[in-house]
Order: sequence, then C-alpha cells, then structure tokens
Amino acid sequence: MGDEEGQEREREREREREREREREREQEEEQEQEQEASAPTEAEERAEGREQVYSWPVMNFEVPPYRTYHFFRQFRTLSNPNNFLKGVKWSPDGSCFLTSAEDNTLRLFSLPHNESNNQADTCSAASDEDSYAANLVVSEGESVYDYCWYPFMSASDMTTCVFATTTRDHPIHLWDSTTGELRCTYRAYDAMDEITAAFSIAFNPSGTKIFAGYNKYLRSFDLHRPGRDFTQHSTLQGNKEGQSGIISAIAFSPVHAGMVATGSYDQSTAIYREDNMELLYILHGQEGGITHVQFSKDGNYLYTGARKDPYILCWDVRNMVDIVYKLYRSTEYTNQRISFDVEPFGRHLGTGGQDGLVHIYDLQTGQWTSSFAAASDTVNGFSFHPFLPMAASSSGHRRFGIPDDSDEDFSLTGNENCASIWSFSYSLAAENDTSANFEDSNGNFEDRNL
Repeated sequence: MGDEEGQEREREREREREREREREREQEEEQEQEQEASAPTEAEERAEGREQVYSWPVMNFEVPPYRTYHFFRQFRTLSNPNNFLKGVKWSPDGSCFLTSAEDNTLRLFSLPHNESNNQADTCSAASDEDSYAANLVVSEGESVYDYCWYPFMSASDMTTCVFATTTRDHPIHLWDSTTGELRCTYRAYDAMDEITAAFSIAFNPSGTKIFAGYNKYLRSFDLHRPGRDFTQHSTLQGNKEGQSGIISAIAFSPVHAGMVATGSYDQSTAIYREDNMELLYILHGQEGGITHVQFSKDGNYLYTGARKDPYILCWDVRNMVDIVYKLYRSTEYTNQRISFDVEPFGRHLGTGGQDGLVHIYDLQTGQWTSSFAAASDTVNGFSFHPFLPMAASSSGHRRFGIPDDSDEDFSLTGNENCASIWSFSYSLAAENDTSANFEDSNGNFEDRNL
C-alpha cells in the first residue's frame, strides 16, 4: 500500500513538472511573438536605411550661382546670325533639357553623367566655344508656339522619351527625343475643314491626353489615338461668361486631380474640372495677355504671368476673392513669353526679364530673395532641374537690322542669345528633417557646392 501511494505521489510530481514546462514554453512563445511584432522587417530596415542615407538638396539662393555650361555658337548661322532662343525646359527625369529658338528648331542637350560630382571649374560666357554640342536637333516647318515633355519621360524607358510641339499652320507633333523621328500627329480642323494650329499644349497628369488651346476652344486628344479624333470644349459659355480669346497657356494641378488652369490673351485666367470642363473660377487682374500659368507644388496656389505686365500674380485656389501678392519682373515693355518656374522644394520661384537678371522670390512671404545676371539681353526662359540644385536659362529677343551705312557694331557677344546651366550652393537635409523644418528656414545645415 505504501509503495502504491509513493508511486502515485511521484506521478503527480511528474505531471506538475510537465505543466510547469508547458507554461514556460507558452511564455517563451508569447515573448517571441511580441519581439517579432515589434521588430522591423527586412524591407522596413532597408527603407529606414535609405531614409537615413538619402538627402534632398536645399538650394541657398543668397549665394550667387555659377555657370556650369554655356551655349551660344550653335544657335547662330551665317544665314541667321541673330537667331534668338525662346525658352528652355528640363525633361521630367532631369537627364536633358530642350530649347526652342526663332529658327523653328528645337535642340536637346543631355546633362553629362558626371554632373553629380563636385565641379572645380566654372564656365565663362567669354569662351569662344560652346560647352558641348546638342545631342538632337529637330526642325519644324514654322514658328514653334509651344512644346512640352511627356510627364513620365524616363531615359531608361525608350517608349516614354517623347515631347510634343505645336507650330503655326501645323498639327500637334509627338517627337521621339532619342532619334528625332516623328511618332504621331494630332490634327484639329476648323469649320472650313482646314487644319488649325494650337497655341498652347500640355499633357494631363496621367499622361493619357494632350490638351491644346485654340481661339475660344480647348481640345483634348487621346495620346494613344493619333489623327483627327478629339473632344472639343468651348471656353465661352452661353451667357458670355468665360474666356473669349486665344488660350495661350495651360497647366494642371500636381495635387488636386482633375483641376486645370488656362490663360488667355483676353487677360483672363480660368480654372476648370478636367473630366467635364466645368468652369470653376474666372480670374482677372493681369494687364496683358496671359503667357504662363503654373500651380505651386502643393496645388494650393496658382501663379500667372502676362506680356507687357511687370507682375506675376499669386492666387489662392481655396479663396479666389483677391490676389495674395505680386512678384515684380522686368517685362512691362515686351510681348515675349517670359517663363518662370518653382523649384522642386516648392518654396522659391525664379523668373527672368528684360533686364538680363533672374529674380528669386520666397513664395511663403512673396518677398524678393536674390537675383543674378544670367545674360546681357532678355532672359525669356528659366527652368529648375527636377531634383538637382541646378537651373537652365535661355535668353534673346528680336533685333531688327541696322542700315549698312551705320557705324554701330551689330555683332553679338557670347552672353546674348544664349543658354546656360547654373549650379547653386545647397545644403543637405534628410527627407524627414526637411519636411519637419519646411516652415523654419534657419536650419543648421552644412553648405555645399556642386
């Protein structure tokens, strides 16, 4: 009897030890699950590593930029020595930039691959030679009214390497930016069944349509259906409300999907819904015909510029009652299209003018920040690089011939009718720090130069 009781007690102790071991195993499993839940995944660790390594260049406009590359000689020929540029635009991927000139020619210049390295030497405008030759030259039959890049253009995907142009008495052309071949044409016809040329063009943000501005009309073309198929929208309502002139500028909001702004030579700016072209706002305030419209990076503000008008106007899309502020530029005596641009960080705007200067403005305050001499004649084009602390400028204006008996020297310098690439001093700020310190311009960053 005693032996049986001893055995029973032993079995009971063994069962108790087994239950204890089971509880320990359950606790260990719970701890492992908690650690797995709290521990970052391998992908998260890689992403965190990229966030720590990646830095966004914040340009310092208080330090004058230096000219990295300069081009003027290849724009001049014996038959047209006074050919002048009309604008410059960076490609969306930043690999190249495109210029337009009075000789009905567009030239594409690729940015050298070593541009990210520090540059010890600067390029002087006094040099007799261009920095390098254009990689591609596209000749149009008539004067180029407008041109734009496909929004998803990437040099790594050849199918996306295209840009669109519109010229006088011609349809819209879609050009291959690598071969210079004409890929497609988009034709609009008037009431007499004759081809009518667009005065302005722009891709919608999704890259599926080309919007084109005409006299009192906007027409949209399906990018994948070239030819004469288009959708037409009148910019003048039945009650005569809207825009009655030539639609000279088009821009899409980068944030508010489906919002498109159009400028007209009747001195008005309008904002429409893209899907049904419902008129949302009509804006008046410019003293001349609108030549350029552009949204801010956050889509909350719209900037408009006009010919023979010395001010760029800032409008708040959320409250269109009045103008937010005006930015001065020297354009009161020219009919030229003088373009401006907002830098990638979204805080500053740069614009050219007849005084040969590029003026930089703080968009949060509307105050002038700095300026630098970009040319000896009218700076008609200015474009910030999509992500590098660089910008491109173009200059020139129409010059009329001087009589043969005049003693005046009509030769141009290398700083006239030219294009230049500018490198800005910059600071490195981690992406997270940048967004956190956007409102504070007094961050302690280490200044660097390209």
